[in-house]
Amino acid sequence: MKGILYLIPVPISEDDNSDLLYPLLDKTVNSVDEFIVEDLKTARRSLRKIGFKGEFDKMIFHLLNEHTHLKGIEKFLSSAEKGKNICLMSEAGMPCIADPGSEIVKLAHKKNIKVVPLYGQSSIFLALAASGLSGQNFCFHGYLPKSQNERKKKLKELEKSIFSNNQTQIFIETPYRNNHLLEDILSTCSSETLLCFAVNITGSSEKIITKSIAEWKREELPNLDNLPSVFLLGR
Repeated sequence: MKGILYLIPVPISEDDNSDLLYPLLDKTVNSVDEFIVEDLKTARRSLRKIGFKGEFDKMIFHLLNEHTHLKGIEKFLSSAEKGKNICLMSEAGMPCIADPGSEIVKLAHKKNIKVVPLYGQSSIFLALAASGLSGQNFCFHGYLPKSQNERKKKLKELEKSIFSNNQTQIFIETPYRNNHLLEDILSTCSSETLLCFAVNITGSSEKIITKSIAEWKREELPNLDNLPSVFLLGR
């Protein structure tokens, strides 16, 4: 019998206030000795917060991130093919949502390895739920283009989908470029378009605010520099 690939959600923010979630996870992480993670240091920190009690030196960690060659990930599931359970973790939130974990899950399905997602947080879906924008029809785009001209062009395309399909548009940015993205949104989008930004979700300084572009332009803009943020556009 083959093992199970568990998808383990991890804390979104350094000071999150969701400790009640972790008892649901500690039983699973303490029952395995093999993990697939994005970064070893942050994975260890998250595991300790969840309630992992094992010795890290005795654990097996496979790194799966933007530097990993996909041709080599098949070996990550060798133990599961032999009957052992293993865990996949993201850097923050749910695995496979805006991270490279989907490749290993796709491979697990090909190998008929059972995939079990455990309940946890996703900044994208928490932001959507709290935004007041349509959760019936939405699209997550990941990162918008780095070039300002291309980024503004993309924003115009997203805005068309908002009003033609009533589709909420969701995207993120590298934290140190948040303010540049915010400026481009305000200079590009129509005054009636609604903009929500969700900052440091689950943290002590959490902020989720939705206003029209016209309203944002009349206010002093927040400083989002180096703050983990999710941006949503809608109607």
